[in-house]
Amino acid sequence: MNLPRGKTICLLLLAWLVLALLSACREQGEPPSSVLLRVNERVISYDCFEDDFARHLTSRGAISEEARQELKRAFLAQKIDRELILSAADRAVIALNKAQQEAVIAEHRQDYAQDGFAKMLQEQGLTAAVWRRQLLENRRIEEAIGKLAYADIVISEEEVAAWYGQHRAEYDVPEQVRARQITVATEADGQQVLGQLRQGLDFAEAARRFSTSPDAEQGGNLGFFGRGQMPDAFDRTVFELPIGRISELVQSEYGYHLFLVEERRPAQRLPLDQVRDEITAHLRADKQEQAYHSWLQKLRSEAAIEVDWTLL
Repeated sequence: MNLPRGKTICLLLLAWLVLALLSACREQGEPPSSVLLRVNERVISYDCFEDDFARHLTSRGAISEEARQELKRAFLAQKIDRELILSAADRAVIALNKAQQEAVIAEHRQDYAQDGFAKMLQEQGLTAAVWRRQLLENRRIEEAIGKLAYADIVISEEEVAAWYGQHRAEYDVPEQVRARQITVATEADGQQVLGQLRQGLDFAEAARRFSTSPDAEQGGNLGFFGRGQMPDAFDRTVFELPIGRISELVQSEYGYHLFLVEERRPAQRLPLDQVRDEITAHLRADKQEQAYHSWLQKLRSEAAIEVDWTLL
């Protein structure tokens, strides 16, 4: 079952990682220009913001001035929220020790080959030192959200049971079969393969030797599937075919097919014990999203935020 809600925080963290990798100016210790933004004790200069925003626009191509200004306001809002969370992390003394820092660096460094890492730094206009500092800063944001926004979240068994009771239809699974197939180009080829199967050739071996379908390397294994997931010609055959019996040739737009049904699963409703972890994860993600927005709103209401709008 797809549970799209609760992805907001992951997307925000991803966006902030990009934002962090763009934010090199302040970390390089350059003399500040006019101060554009103050969030509690944290300061961002106008030059730093403009440099970051220019890099943010590089992948967007030509845009109108109106669109540019709208993007700049959204970018500034992201900056403010990021600095609010870092300020909260500062006050809560949330930091990474040396071992944790090295683990974070190693985790992300392995995503790049040696030349790939250098290319990424060049494209982003960063040094390795700046990339490291910004990556660790981003991890501090994740730690702060986890410890300060999510600290009191609990998912009770009663909540899980209530969700299951209200959404039982979502856990209804239709009848399924597990089948193998052999696909060939012509009817003559199919009859030849069928003859060998009737003489005792193993179906999976025949699929590997003769089938033209992508699943040939897996012995024609289609896995479990329900009605409507395969072409109609498949369904009409496999859902009527007894287990262990080889079908006659079946024609479709893909060629000629032979099927072998190996297992059936009757229609069923998944029991609570089987989906408990999935429901718990969904409820937790939902609560995290709500908790995050409430916490961030509280930070905004309590913070000293100053923006020099004359510079924009």
